[in-house]
Parts: sequence; structure tokens; C-alpha cells
Amino acid sequence: MKTALIVGGGLIGMSFAERFVEHGWQVRVLDVRPELESQVKDRFGEKGEYFSDLEAAAQGVDFVQEAGPENLEWKHETFAGLGAATSEGVILASSSSAILPSKIAEGNPAANRIIIGHPFTPPAIMPVLEIVPSPDTDPKIVDAAMGIYREIGFDPSKLNKEIFGFVGNRIQKVIMWEAFYLLQQGVIDVENLDRIIRNSLGLRYAAVGPLEANRLGGGPEGARKLIKGIAGGWDKTMPAGVPDMSRLDEILDEIDATFGTDTASFQQRSEARDEKMRGFLDVIAKVEPASKP
Repeated sequence: MKTALIVGGGLIGMSFAERFVEHGWQVRVLDVRPELESQVKDRFGEKGEYFSDLEAAAQGVDFVQEAGPENLEWKHETFAGLGAATSEGVILASSSSAILPSKIAEGNPAANRIIIGHPFTPPAIMPVLEIVPSPDTDPKIVDAAMGIYREIGFDPSKLNKEIFGFVGNRIQKVIMWEAFYLLQQGVIDVENLDRIIRNSLGLRYAAVGPLEANRLGGGPEGARKLIKGIAGGWDKTMPAGVPDMSRLDEILDEIDATFGTDTASFQQRSEARDEKMRGFLDVIAKVEPASKP
């Protein structure tokens, strides 16, 4: 049985562990918090094992998925230890949301084995995963990582080159900043902004991506008609909103007041989100094969 080492037993790390176990892997969870030992055993039984020592945890593993703090110094040190403690050929993947893999791998003799495998929350449900190699990553490592991620139920997409923030978070940042700007300008409130996005772009992008949506929006003639005919002047008439980040707390207060900050509301809202996502994915799985040209 193959063994995956999960570095970090938080939400992301445990979600990765769950995927590996569901697909027949043994998992080791490396974390400094001793209380996680019982959680690992309760959740994964004989297929899960807790470790607090990196060198011991890394011995003989077949794959490493780091899901620790978003801190370059910590990741740099951790991957130095992982490179030294694992066998040649073992993939060393980071769940980093933005940090360049070349920065994590800098000066590391195992740089050829280091990649980004960035999931989206909740990773136990979301199928996509961004694969980001550094210039030093061996292409064979990238191919092997793609295969393993597919094996555990992801639908990975590989970036052609590294860029800070990768793809999903860079696009998400644009949406978030525009939303903050509209709130600060008094154009709309939190609840109605979310309703508009959820019931328009959210539904559309669950079915097709933004570029295919442009193709469809242009009718039979395609994206060119839409962009040149309607959106071509938007760079002048609708410049991107820039929020005042010194007033960020005002927005966060409104978000907290709208959606709550207590454990009960978090549990209720996250469960409702997950149920909807599973429903969307079930529908897409039924429709997509028939819709492919």
C-alpha cells in the first residue's frame, strides 16, 4: 500500500488525507500539535498515523503534500528537511496559495522534485487543483504528480510557468477588490452583492469558464463579436475599482454582521455550501459527457 505524508493537520491537510485514504492510500499526518494524534486515529483508523518528527514521518513515503503555514521561511526550512529525508523520485508538493515554487525550492538539492499542488476550499469537494512547477522541476515529476492527483479524485490543471498567486487566486483577487470597492462606494450591500454574483456569474461559471462564456455570449460568431461589440470600450468607461484598504475593517464588520462569526452559523453555512457544491457536481457529471463536441 502506498503512503502519503501530509505536512500540517489543518483543514487543507486533513482534506488531502481524506482523499488519499478514500482511494486506498495509507496516510501519515505530521503536525506539532499532540492533540491531533487522536483525531487522526478517529478519522482514518488503521490507515492513518500521527507524527511530530519530520525525519521519522518522511521515511519510506511515496508522496508528500505540505499544507502548513503560508510563510516562505517556514516552507523553505520544511522542504529542506523533506528533501533530505525522502528518497529520490518522491514528489514534494506544497499547497501554497500564492508563493512561487522556485522560492520554496531555492538552494534545495531536491528542487527538481518540488512543485505546487494548490487546491481550493473545500478541497475534499472541489475537483480542480493547480499544478505549478518551478523552472527546476523535472517534467517527469510534474507528469507523475498529475497522475497521482487524478488517482485521488482531482482534476488537475498545469500552469505553463510560475506566477505569484497562480491563476484562480489572481482572478479571485480582482473580484474581491471590485466587490470591496462597490461596497465602499455605497453602490450595494453585502447580502445583495453576494446574491447577484451567486445567481449570475456563479451559475454561469459553474457551467462554463469565462472565456467560453464570452464565446457563447457572442452567438454563432463567437467571442470576437461580444468583446469588440460590447466590452471593447470597458477599459475606458468602466475602469477597475480600487478599494481603500485603510477602511477594510468597515467592510469586514459588514460581512461579519451579515453572515455571523459564531461556530453554529459557520457549521450551518459551510454544510449548506458543501451540499450545493456536491449537487452542482452531480448535475455536471450527468450533463458534461453529452455536451462535449
